Amino acid sequence: MIQIKIKCRIISRGIAEGNVILTHDTISFLGNVDPKSGVIVDEGHELFGKSIKDKVLVFPHGKGSTVGSYVLYQLSKNGVAPSAMINIDSDPIVAVGAIISGIPLVDKLEVNPFDFLKDGDMVKIDSINGYVEFLSK
Repeated sequence: MIQIKIKCRIISRGIAEGNVILTHDTISFLGNVDPKSGVIVDEGHELFGKSIKDKVLVFPHGKGSTVGSYVLYQLSKNGVAPSAMINIDSDPIVAVGAIISGIPLVDKLEVNPFDFLKDGDMVKIDSINGYVEFLSK
């Protein structure tokens, strides 16, 4: 098996593995995501009806209210948060939410994640040492 490790910037420290769920849409955790179920509830969102629970959520960046940080915290407390997150360029709302929730978060990968990741890929996020590792499909 070929190991692929891609360097990245660390935002929220931790190590997690999971299957990728990817969207090109930005996410407002206040309004796009049900904090009780972890399901995307915005009908206009690319991930509408899908759960982010225990997934490695890949999205460009967050948007919206600072309350979104606390929605991420609620997701974590309810056991329905993503196992980790990858952004193109993380914003303060998602960063704070990930940090207070203990969700590993990275951004600024040396390769655009949309160029090599697909839904269902298994990846490891090591946001202690600063890399994303592609494990398998």
